[in-house]
Amino acid sequence: MQDRVFNFNPGPSTLPVSVLQKAQAELVNYKGCGMSIMEMSHRAKEYVEIVAGTEALFKELTGVGDDYRVMFLQGGASQQFAMIPLNYLGAEQSADYVVTGSFAEKAFKEAQKMGNVQLAASSAEQQYNQIPPQEKLKLAADAAYVHITTNNTIYGTEWHYLPETNGVPLIADMSSDILSRPLDYSKFDFLYAGAQKNLGPSGVVLVMARKEMVANRPSSLPTMFNYETFAKHDSLYNTPPTFGIYMLNLVLQWIKENGGLTAMGQRNQAKANLIYAVIDEDDYYRGHAQEQSRSLMNITFRLPNEDLEKAFVEEATKHGLTGLKGHRSVGGMRASVYNAMSHEGCVALANFMQDFRKRNG
Repeated sequence: MQDRVFNFNPGPSTLPVSVLQKAQAELVNYKGCGMSIMEMSHRAKEYVEIVAGTEALFKELTGVGDDYRVMFLQGGASQQFAMIPLNYLGAEQSADYVVTGSFAEKAFKEAQKMGNVQLAASSAEQQYNQIPPQEKLKLAADAAYVHITTNNTIYGTEWHYLPETNGVPLIADMSSDILSRPLDYSKFDFLYAGAQKNLGPSGVVLVMARKEMVANRPSSLPTMFNYETFAKHDSLYNTPPTFGIYMLNLVLQWIKENGGLTAMGQRNQAKANLIYAVIDEDDYYRGHAQEQSRSLMNITFRLPNEDLEKAFVEEATKHGLTGLKGHRSVGGMRASVYNAMSHEGCVALANFMQDFRKRNG
């Protein structure tokens, strides 16, 4: 669509145009019901089918079986930072956290308020420019769980392996790279993701957990902070973010129709390669992440000085390339190239970067 920009914002982020068009077509009258999804009771047969279908489709795409539940909550990933230790960190237990970026650090600090947690590894001293290798992880054999953040949106690093925890439950914040590539999702005992980066609009957080992880939770937990509540009521205990879950369903359909996780991984690698190739041509653009830890979702880089960075953002915006300014805590540039970012958008950015360097180098 000629009037749309290439949206590189980190979240809320770009959505597939075909998904937006389908939602637009169904907005006023969903499948002949005479009303919009936004007007429909979450107890209605049509809506219950959407929730059940979304869970089934997510499990199909990830390849997990009936020993998992998929739930749709509110509060974003940030609320999960507290809910996880509330549900899984007993008074006599400890949990291991690997801190590789800003949101991983927030999860660690929130868990410290709930109980005993250990820093299994951190890349803070390296300005979060790398993912620690397995041999650097100090994991306790008796930990309640191990928590990682698979992709670090602000710093542009990503886990390219899944840590071996030797039977300790692995919990992951996958907000910014979920469904972006093939992974053995059965290695996760529990994962969660805010939808607004790679799954849909803001307002929904998806949780996938082994059934035993969401059964028999402590009765002392507040109802709305107990994962068992959402599992027992199929995410419909209270009124959920109905339109957001519907949109998430459409995005999952789009992923399936476009080749699933294998195709997503191939496309995302090719897109990232276009931009990293420009960064690597010389030292005009300086990538933040170490090469072996580079994210395929969030590409972070600096220019020779802040004046050039300001000019880069302004000119890029005029060329229809928006959302490229880096996070205020890091500076520089950040190109978020989630599943829905087109190959054409990445070509346009790479070409602009080469032209800008030619004119300002």
